Amino acid sequence: MSLLNPRELGRAVRETLTDVGYGARFFWRLLALLPATMRRFSLVRDQIHFLGNYSLLIIAVSGLFVGFVLALQGFNILQRYGSEEAVGMMVALSLLRELGPVVAALLFAGRAGTSLTAEIGLMKAGEQLAAMEMMAIDPMRRIIAPRFWGGVIALPLLTAVFNAVGVLGGWLVSVPMIGVDPGAFWSQMQGGVDVFADLGNGVIKSLVFGVCVTFVALLQGWRARPTAEGVSRATTRTVVMASLMVLGLDFILTALMFS
Repeated sequence: MSLLNPRELGRAVRETLTDVGYGARFFWRLLALLPATMRRFSLVRDQIHFLGNYSLLIIAVSGLFVGFVLALQGFNILQRYGSEEAVGMMVALSLLRELGPVVAALLFAGRAGTSLTAEIGLMKAGEQLAAMEMMAIDPMRRIIAPRFWGGVIALPLLTAVFNAVGVLGGWLVSVPMIGVDPGAFWSQMQGGVDVFADLGNGVIKSLVFGVCVTFVALLQGWRARPTAEGVSRATTRTVVMASLMVLGLDFILTALMFS
């Protein structure tokens, strides 16, 4: 019954609008700090290295096994229609269009995103951000912006690794194990994959997902309560919100790109 209370409903709407407005102003500030951040690109470079190392192993291993599964399932399906030679094209298109950007973004959210949220939340709990403000250092400029743009750049690179390792995994299952002709595997892939329509759209997806996941992680860390429980809840919200946003944006982008 409390959900039907006009006061409770009004409070929920007001809090939601407040959160949306705060997030919009936070995102706009990050965009406005792009020129200043790129003038100190060493900070962004360090974050690319940090976030990439955090996620590289799980991205590579996951891509390898995704390629294995795609090749096995694809061969079994295509064999019914006498088109098993096209398994290379199917693996490449599945990775470049959908699985590469989406799975890499989900893994990035679970590995690097939670790390960013916990790091910012612990800095807030330890009053390090407040101390920087006391020393006339803008935490957004020095801490948040380099991490944001580092994550935006790191995820497309990790997606490229995922796709490359996935194709290699598909080749290992298709050619040495199943016996697909290697020339047909690569020629079908080269003939069926378009650089702009498939590879380019996959890069656009990974960039959008990089913005989404990194923004959610930093915003949750920035707004986390300065307690151990607050940081843990913010970390959980990062995984849930980022994953749902990635899946929702994937549907929207796919509808726009391949409709």
